[in-house]
Amino acid sequence: MATTSPYGVERRQTIDRREENLHAKTLSVADWIAMILLIVGGVNWGLVGLLNFDFVAQLFGSMSALSRAVYVLVGLSALYTIFTATKMATRSYS
Repeated sequence: MATTSPYGVERRQTIDRREENLHAKTLSVADWIAMILLIVGGVNWGLVGLLNFDFVAQLFGSMSALSRAVYVLVGLSALYTIFTATKMATRSYS
């Protein structure tokens, strides 16, 4: 829909979507924790693949309860990120 300004020039009405995009760019605490855990897991797997060095096992002991907890948390954060990414993808298409 076009409107006419007082100067006789037509101007198109556009919807201001800046406020919608502002909410899409903020990360929750859970998002930050998941991101940090994914980075730790990715760096650890990179070290395992390149140098055959498991940093988490070196830090907490090979398959100790604490290192297994870190591995489980990294896996859960990956599942959380998959869920969040699909939620974001469906929100952008609607």
